Amino acid sequence: MTDIPLWQPAPKRIARANLTAFRTAVNAAHGLDLPDYPALYDWSIREPEAFWRTLWDWADVIGERGERTLTGAGSMPGAQWFPDAQLNFAENLLRRNDDSTAIVFRGEDKVEKRLSWRELNAAVSRLAQALLNERVQPGDRVAAFLPNLPETVIGMLAATSIGAVWSSCSPDFGTQGVLDRFGQIEPVVLIGCDGYWYNGKRIDTLHKLGEIRAQLPSVRRLVVVGYLDAIPEVSAIPDAVRLDEFIAHWPAHTPEFRRQPFSHPLYIMFSSGTTGVPKCIVHGAGGTLLQHLKEHRLHTDVRPGERVFYYTTCGWMMWNWLVSALASEATLLLYDGSPFAPDGNVLFDYAQAERMNVFGTSAKYIDACAKAGIAPIDTHALPELRAILSTGSPLVPESFDYVYARVKSDVQLSSISGGTDIVSCFALGNPVLPVWRGELQCRGLGLKVEVWNDDGQPVRGEKGELVCTAPFPCMPIGFWNDPEGVKYRAAYFERFPGIWCHGDYVELTAHDGLIIYGRSDAVLNPGGVRIGTAEIYRQVEQLDEVVESLVIGQDWHGDVRVVLFVHLRPGVALDDALQKKIRDHIRARTTPRHVPAKIVQVEDIPRTKSGKIVELAVRDIVHGRPVKNQEALANPGVLAQYANCEELTRD
Repeated sequence: MTDIPLWQPAPKRIARANLTAFRTAVNAAHGLDLPDYPALYDWSIREPEAFWRTLWDWADVIGERGERTLTGAGSMPGAQWFPDAQLNFAENLLRRNDDSTAIVFRGEDKVEKRLSWRELNAAVSRLAQALLNERVQPGDRVAAFLPNLPETVIGMLAATSIGAVWSSCSPDFGTQGVLDRFGQIEPVVLIGCDGYWYNGKRIDTLHKLGEIRAQLPSVRRLVVVGYLDAIPEVSAIPDAVRLDEFIAHWPAHTPEFRRQPFSHPLYIMFSSGTTGVPKCIVHGAGGTLLQHLKEHRLHTDVRPGERVFYYTTCGWMMWNWLVSALASEATLLLYDGSPFAPDGNVLFDYAQAERMNVFGTSAKYIDACAKAGIAPIDTHALPELRAILSTGSPLVPESFDYVYARVKSDVQLSSISGGTDIVSCFALGNPVLPVWRGELQCRGLGLKVEVWNDDGQPVRGEKGELVCTAPFPCMPIGFWNDPEGVKYRAAYFERFPGIWCHGDYVELTAHDGLIIYGRSDAVLNPGGVRIGTAEIYRQVEQLDEVVESLVIGQDWHGDVRVVLFVHLRPGVALDDALQKKIRDHIRARTTPRHVPAKIVQVEDIPRTKSGKIVELAVRDIVHGRPVKNQEALANPGVLAQYANCEELTRD
């Protein structure tokens, strides 16, 4: 958005980057002379088999690669990567076994733990033996209803070490929300907790856990982690046992890993479920591992011993992304609780105390810090912090300004984007490229990402659909209970047959970066002009009076009119003067088409458990359609404000 980058990596940083070492290795292995990242990216999409094979070898993937790299290359879906390979996901994450730190955990100001690699391996081996004793087999599902604890990581590694399939959601889900997810996949073991801390409050979940267990007949054993209490009382719940008792009889030793085919199921993840029962998306072990190794080591420059943090719950795919940093021998910094308890500095306190190298969060958190006047550049020493990552929603240009002015001036700020659908990213950061205001730095290596217009033609410098035009290893292996692949094809391949259409409304820039304007299904269309919702959010949320906003298109007299809902600061009312200020601000910085026909004050904005606002649910409510699965929302009670809104019944 400007001709001057906000940040440019120093030559020494470029020289020592993993990405530079990988490019050098590619040149040597293939007799090439690729001079820079654009050349490397072009080669990776022209020669995808050579790229992914070289990445496997360079990243020292543990397992047998096999001779074949890709079969059915012309089919999407249908292509098969590394069909002869054998590997185990957990074995690749537990490649280290020494006394250095593997995991640091903070649960608000209530609990703190540290685990060495040796302790992590021992805990995984004991839990894996206990699962085997419960007759858990490869392909069986182990589900977790847990906060972002070390025990959650241990559970995933233990389950996947024996070839079981892992699925998780956070304990703030309601009972029905959990059953909508786990009821479909029929886990044989459920790992839950006695409760969690949030915003200083103790929140007990044992009763909810008992309700969930009673309605999951597939569960043979419920294992309860004591988080609120060291010895939780579980005797009232059938088939329940405390974790310490469950593993008590099993000695600690080096874990045994059962290697499986490349596409063996690893994770079952869930769509947000705000328009119906969540879709169960199945991800394979090999594709997830390779993609995360690429994103961590190359795009984020993660090195052994570095300390990597992402603020996430276990119901968001960023948890799965974070824990894979173990495969790069990084130390995980886990946090569970409110990011504003006791105040907005808590995560920056954590970053300073633990010498954080990579700080991952959401765009909404960065915006909230800016509005709260938090300025770590003045209050915290963060010399080791070299990368800040943001995802969940588009990071607006003003948030870029805030990070460089108020957090740290010499940092790689990477807005990244992908999703649960690929358990990874299409657009990523890059340690050897500049950061341009408002742009995601680059497309990910090996992913043939383009922007297509409505006619299916690739475009640059104009808005369109984000598509991927060639197979890639981290595509889902399918949806659960979708044997013919009907739901899978409908989700991604109907708009452009044989092409992955991701559902993001984006622009490919002159810098070869991306700008994301919102979800395609939420794009506004007043008078036939397509407007991304992020274009309006960017302007509205610059105003000090506005805490957050949500915009939809309302069908009105044969057209669509723009309706803006605003959550205002305490004590602020939406009077005529403020309405005029909002409209004038939007008009002056965009176009008259962006100006809302209606502005409505609300008490809160509905969002999913991972913090994403739910435009489609509000659009359905406004048009009198039911929201089928309110259990998917973090705050479903606020939807009542949007139903039968009198202001939306008149011109």
